[in-house]
Amino acid sequence: MAMRRTRFILLFLSGISLIGISVWLFVKFQRPSSSFDGQRAYKDVLAQMELGPRITGSTAHSEAIKYIQAELKHAGWNSELQQTTWSGFQVQNIIATRSDAVPQIIIGAHYDSRMLADQDASPQPGAAVPGANDGASGVAILLELARSLPANITPTTLVFIDAEDNGGIGGQDWLMGSRAYVASLTFRPRAVVILDMVGDANLDIYMERNSDPSLTSAIWAQAEALGYQKQFIPAQKYSMLDDHTPFIEAGIPAVDIIDFDYPYWHTSADTADKVSPGSLQIVGETIRAWLIAQQ
Repeated sequence: MAMRRTRFILLFLSGISLIGISVWLFVKFQRPSSSFDGQRAYKDVLAQMELGPRITGSTAHSEAIKYIQAELKHAGWNSELQQTTWSGFQVQNIIATRSDAVPQIIIGAHYDSRMLADQDASPQPGAAVPGANDGASGVAILLELARSLPANITPTTLVFIDAEDNGGIGGQDWLMGSRAYVASLTFRPRAVVILDMVGDANLDIYMERNSDPSLTSAIWAQAEALGYQKQFIPAQKYSMLDDHTPFIEAGIPAVDIIDFDYPYWHTSADTADKVSPGSLQIVGETIRAWLIAQQ
């Protein structure tokens, strides 16, 4: 009787150990999420905002690089820092891939923020743009795409673009990061999607006039198929100088997805309360579905 009881206890404890190991393995090796989560993307916005304005060369900018690369690594993506200069200014683009295959699609967003809130009604000396929508929203969507995209999509590169937003200040130009990246390309992607100011709670994304028409139509059709035609408005409104411009100039099909009706653009009121998880969901889900359809 004592022998049987001992054997039972040993078997019971062994079972607990196996269950514990199984749980540990599941927690350690579970795959990234299989669907886009706007609430989780919004946490990425908040994390960036906690750092402060991500002005190129600042401590907050360096911490943003660390945060982005850590999240990419956790999601199973490899990243490298392109450190270069453009027009005499420092550029640090973050380039992320998940395989060694030649990328066919690039999804990009700038992560720097503007050092001067010059669109304030009464600009204050030294007041920077917090950059919740203008910068952090696009980064958040890219990070959540990294977590949620299936492994078998068309080879894709995620590019977190630096030095986009300080044109006209201290001799800086616009789009220095994207120009440096395009100049360094050793492959020709078939499509580029740029996300900029895509978290506005009152989301109105018009077709940008300088974007590739076929690519624009395909993404807007995908949005309509998901029921987001009220947010992706099938009409042209603005001609933008944005990070898609250097790709277009290089003959690469590119589209700028931007809500330029955002009333807090380049102001000190571009704060996290102006960004909606629902808007991040709409844009992120649309781009994710479009990417999956590119097989």
